[in-house]
Amino acid sequence: MDAPPYNTDMASQRQIHVGGVPIGGGAPVAVQTMTKTETANLAATMDQIHTVAQAGADIVRVAVPREQDVDALKQIVVQSPIPVIADIHFNHTLALKAIEAGAHCVRINPGNIGGPEKVGEVVELAKRRGTPLRVGVNSGSLPKHLRELEFENPVEALVTAAVETVELMERLDFENFKVSMKSTSVPNTIASNRLLSGRIPYPLHLGITEAGTKWSGSLKSAVGLGTLLADGIGDTIRISLSTFHAEEEVKVAWEILKALKLRERGPVLIACPTCGRLQFDMDRVVAEVETRLEAYDDPIEVSVLGCAVNGIGEARHADFGITGAKDMGMIYSKGEPLKKVPTDQLVDELFKEIDRYYESGKKVQRDELAAAEAREWLAANEDADALTPEKLAALEAAKAAQESEADGVLQSMLEPQTSPLEIDEAVSPVAGRRFSRR
Repeated sequence: MDAPPYNTDMASQRQIHVGGVPIGGGAPVAVQTMTKTETANLAATMDQIHTVAQAGADIVRVAVPREQDVDALKQIVVQSPIPVIADIHFNHTLALKAIEAGAHCVRINPGNIGGPEKVGEVVELAKRRGTPLRVGVNSGSLPKHLRELEFENPVEALVTAAVETVELMERLDFENFKVSMKSTSVPNTIASNRLLSGRIPYPLHLGITEAGTKWSGSLKSAVGLGTLLADGIGDTIRISLSTFHAEEEVKVAWEILKALKLRERGPVLIACPTCGRLQFDMDRVVAEVETRLEAYDDPIEVSVLGCAVNGIGEARHADFGITGAKDMGMIYSKGEPLKKVPTDQLVDELFKEIDRYYESGKKVQRDELAAAEAREWLAANEDADALTPEKLAALEAAKAAQESEADGVLQSMLEPQTSPLEIDEAVSPVAGRRFSRR
């Protein structure tokens, strides 16, 4: 396949639809996960699908390794609130049955499904039913003829396998597919997807395969997927974590997208890392705020900062925030104090202000007397020697004013006199020019 200079300003040129979810072609990056239950256990599988949908999954994938899973799939695709992908390995007959069962998409790996002929059977049925496919490779399942290259250049091996898969789809005159190319290695995943994105126009599914536990897997996924997404590469993502709670994968995916400002969903929590100035139980406060924010769908920013010194300045942009001291704290909005409250009431009072904001049609309710008391408290608790963001802003403003004044003086020295010197054009060394000096 040639490598045309595809436009990589958006994630991909082509777009497919998994159920009602557009993938690629500039559509928002779709979040997907995979159920951890036995698919044939219909009740457990549907419970988990509803849980991940509530957490924000756009698409869910289910494993279909047995005939009884196909039977359950027929009901799952009808009952599911989000599109369902059937995950098939080794047995192309199951892929055919999954398409017939109404799966919104089928995932196959052409390298382990039985060869081009059997891939062709799946593609032919997918064409007739209008079912999109996910095709691609993992670092652990490369074709045999690329095993040696994998040791020499694993990135090139991955890209070669993916391109061969795309070429097979095109020979079969099939374009309703997305491509996945994943590795357990973060650098290899980044490098290979960067190369592939410039060589094909089809949507890309991103993931770090077998990423690890909720802790390590989340970090690896954030680094790998975040890097690619920041480059404009990737149309749908799945976080692969070793947990039975699939909704945790969804939450991590959303945090990555929110951090990159690619999508919004629910509040954004800002919290300081704490330091020696901390005088209250911020761990408990942050945990409680985070939990209570789950009840809100609006993408407001809420800040929890640990001291009065940097409280407002560090998160001046936050819609609402709290900053605490030993016995008292302060609630503020958009950098302006609202009121001071006892430290043990900070969380409750914060959410009272948030609720008042929504009850009034998203207008901050401000009591000027309470705000004035909060300002006095802030001034009394501020470290006189600390270079707070507020003080830094004041210093910068003063410096800017001085520079502006100095510029004004210099400009007045350089400006021409109000009564310009008259020049006798007749004796000018440039007499006869086509403009007059007068």
